[in-house]
Amino acid sequence: MSAEALSRPFKRLADYLPPAFSIESTDLTFELDPVNTVVTAELQIRRLDSKVVELCLQGQQLELLSVQYKGHLLSADDYQLDDKSLRLTVQDDRFSLVIKTRLQPQANTALEGLYYANNTFCTQCEAEGFQRITYYLDRPDVLSLFSSSLIADPQQYPFLLSNGNKVEQRELTDGRRLVRWQDPFPKPCYLFALVAGDFDTLSSEYQTASGRTVQLEFYVEKGQGSKASFALESLKRAMRWDEERFGLEYDLERYMVVAVDFFNMGAMENKGLNVFNSKYVLVSEASATDKDFFNVESIIGHEYFHNWTGNRVTCRDWFQLSLKEGLTVFRDQEFSRDMGSATVNRIDAVQVIRTAQFAEDASPMAHPIRPEQVMEMNNFYTVTVYDKGAEVIRMLHTLLGEAGFQAGMRLYFQRHDGQAVTCDDFVQAMQDANQQDLTAFRRWYQQSGTPVLSVKRSYDADRRQLTLTLQQKTPPTADQAQKQPLVLPIRYQLLGSKRSSSELFVMTSAQASLTFDNVEATALPVVLEDFSAPVRLQHDYSDAELLRIATEASNGFARWDALQSCWLGWLQQAVAKGESYELPEGLFDFYQQLLHQPLTDLALTAELLKVPDYAVFAENFSPIPVDAILDAITDFRRQLSQRLAGAWLHCYQQQRQTTPDYHETNVGQRALKNRCLEFLALLPECNKTVLEQQYRNANTMTDQLAALKAAQQGGYPGFHTLMEDFGKAWQHDVLVLDKWFGLHASNPDPAVFAQIEALCQHDKFSWQNPNRVRAVFHAFTMLNPGQFHRLDGRGYALLTDTVIQLDGINPQVAARLVTPLLSWKRFDTERQSLLRAALERLADRAGISDDVFEKVSKALAS
Repeated sequence: MSAEALSRPFKRLADYLPPAFSIESTDLTFELDPVNTVVTAELQIRRLDSKVVELCLQGQQLELLSVQYKGHLLSADDYQLDDKSLRLTVQDDRFSLVIKTRLQPQANTALEGLYYANNTFCTQCEAEGFQRITYYLDRPDVLSLFSSSLIADPQQYPFLLSNGNKVEQRELTDGRRLVRWQDPFPKPCYLFALVAGDFDTLSSEYQTASGRTVQLEFYVEKGQGSKASFALESLKRAMRWDEERFGLEYDLERYMVVAVDFFNMGAMENKGLNVFNSKYVLVSEASATDKDFFNVESIIGHEYFHNWTGNRVTCRDWFQLSLKEGLTVFRDQEFSRDMGSATVNRIDAVQVIRTAQFAEDASPMAHPIRPEQVMEMNNFYTVTVYDKGAEVIRMLHTLLGEAGFQAGMRLYFQRHDGQAVTCDDFVQAMQDANQQDLTAFRRWYQQSGTPVLSVKRSYDADRRQLTLTLQQKTPPTADQAQKQPLVLPIRYQLLGSKRSSSELFVMTSAQASLTFDNVEATALPVVLEDFSAPVRLQHDYSDAELLRIATEASNGFARWDALQSCWLGWLQQAVAKGESYELPEGLFDFYQQLLHQPLTDLALTAELLKVPDYAVFAENFSPIPVDAILDAITDFRRQLSQRLAGAWLHCYQQQRQTTPDYHETNVGQRALKNRCLEFLALLPECNKTVLEQQYRNANTMTDQLAALKAAQQGGYPGFHTLMEDFGKAWQHDVLVLDKWFGLHASNPDPAVFAQIEALCQHDKFSWQNPNRVRAVFHAFTMLNPGQFHRLDGRGYALLTDTVIQLDGINPQVAARLVTPLLSWKRFDTERQSLLRAALERLADRAGISDDVFEKVSKALAS
């Protein structure tokens, strides 16, 4: 690695110091132009530390036009300017500063700060994008009252939007329009937003619990207005739910959502003006799947819930990111559970933890939910901070109960509304509201890694006594060698006993035991119901006992989880033997029963019938036997399809008629029907008729896309013809084309490399659009393991080339794509060599971004 690379600085939590200055008000004026936008920032500043005389404002990629201090124009000798900051010596405790900068939004392909894409001005300021707009104290603990004036040509940009309430609109003498906004609530600059463009609009009203009327306004791409109606109704449901569950009411006169196609993230919770990736707003039954509808409802809820958990109370520093994200993910998960199948929603959340998050814990990027250091703040946006953070909040809820948790939330807002605070402040509010010592629980915020919980049973026949011995241990991680015991809330049920209801045991030490008196030898404990703690569970169940849990447990998650354990055990035996493993008769009996008599929750039935995919299995191996896992999955699916051919067809036919609307019953029917289709597609004698009919007659995108996926995985000869038809039919809808791109890139055939090359030449593909890039390369690296992990290294080379190309365009997207290369030590020797070479190629590249370099350097140092 170069000396320049090795000298890059880290930011550390331990180095945090309170700000020496505050910015009491921020008045921004934007003269918008795609090539040269002029920004005038008038700042009212107060000194907080009398010993500090130097004011240091952050700024990147800015052209400084002028600086005025207390109304006096400064010369270049009066301040120090470099490529990251503006510094000046100040003597006054209160003063005004007016800074004029020039930006080039159209050239800003990183999509941070103010950028121009698809004829629209847009901003993204979290985490440190505001310093690309003007020189500022770009840190979340500096809260300011913002006002903004937007000036632009009204013919090109009829909608000029920003945070807060619109207070003025007028035409200027030169024909441009000025619109002025004021936000009455102090906020950090990362919550600032600006959007200017021409949109279709959809509006409605919402009456809050206290009787206030809130204007709801959606701004979407021209011609797409009808596709925003579901998102609008989802917003109303989220607002009502937050009032009823948390007692939280919206606080401005209007709530605006803008959907744009060029956006790095899923959405952004800017105060009063949420900017969304269009894929999480625009849906219809014809163009979007049930999963798309779910994501829209969930993410609309997530960003709305941030109004209180993120905006009204925000983070003191970015190391506290889980304060707002972990808590808000928990809230959006609870919202989604109330809107649909609670069990399937829980399964989906746990799948993220067990695959992506556990993998992160086992990688060089391991970190606690409150990290200790970082090079690039954008790399904080991880599944650990978000999803494991949500599991930590869920454990607090489990320990304190709903009433206790809500009491803690009320105290948290009472103490900290309008402040920038820490994770410790949140836990302290929970502790004080419940008079419960949470000192040991705080280790979840400080300790990285995945705890392993082992459970062993012993039965004393004479005493009719069952004892469970529990042990927890967290293996060392890349960032921490020593681990301490954690607080584990363990939900359990005892099948075959009078204690059949769910109970809670709180484990606080490295070892503990549970004893059940007066029970039969056949009593069977179901441990870790609903995944009550984010741990790996090791147990001594037999296949027959696991199938019994899958049949008898009252908790739907526990039933599904027992089957996951079965599948892992069978796959481990197949890998160890190096040959086909015959699935047990008990599994076929279980499936037969489900197919002829599905559960009331059809979506859960579909999950129970699923063979886990590669990512689920791979997470349980080191080194990962890529080919053996894929061969075993193929064999398992073949056995199930052939042995139960009649049952799959019978169940498929029973579920065929569904109305297209997004409703829990219809969603469940489609999920079960399309699970059956996956297995029917593996049967040569019936796949043509079934696949062709479903594709041609589908009344939803869910069913049509399911037919395409089944045709691909089943090796249907007509797959490419169907794909050509689908691509032509949807060539004018880029969000649907993203599905088409992804399906092509996930094709397990070696021809996928030529196909990806062709996709990158498609007239709708753009290297500057994160949605298009992710559609192709996320699908290839995450959904096509056979080709990505080829022993000739072609898959790794393709990803490396892609990261290099993207790093000069959009470092955030490049850094997220590089993740599959990082866990190089978890593979066999041959693949390790190829992966290491790819990482070294990236690390040695001149000018590599901090975003990519931080991840690559940690991987190589591991």
